[in-house]
Amino acid sequence: MAWTQQEVRELKEGRYMLIDEEPCRILSIQTSKPGKHGEAKARIDAVGLFDGSKRSVVFPVKHKVQVPLIGKRQAQVLSMTDAEVQLMDLETYETFSRLRLLRTPVSCPVPPESPRRRAGSSLH
Repeated sequence: MAWTQQEVRELKEGRYMLIDEEPCRILSIQTSKPGKHGEAKARIDAVGLFDGSKRSVVFPVKHKVQVPLIGKRQAQVLSMTDAEVQLMDLETYETFSRLRLLRTPVSCPVPPESPRRRAGSSLH
């Protein structure tokens, strides 16, 4: 996985960082003031992107952490089975398959069209 380095003081809520080699989304950051003989510390609460587990770490604000480079793209679902989803990238039209992360079946949010109601007809 590609990553870059950033100081803890540059991080913001909603962004991403690596904790224990796992990409995590930052939920909150609390900083403390520097003490007489120490420097300011930051407590970071984050949730793992792949496993959903919450993690907490404390670092000095000048500490450098790894930040993953996450490329976000839009894709169209081509097919879906119990085990995987086949997607097509909308920019390059490349197709790829991914394992399904959902453990519950996906239901259709739109009910099937009834014979009495046609597309474009009003409900009244």
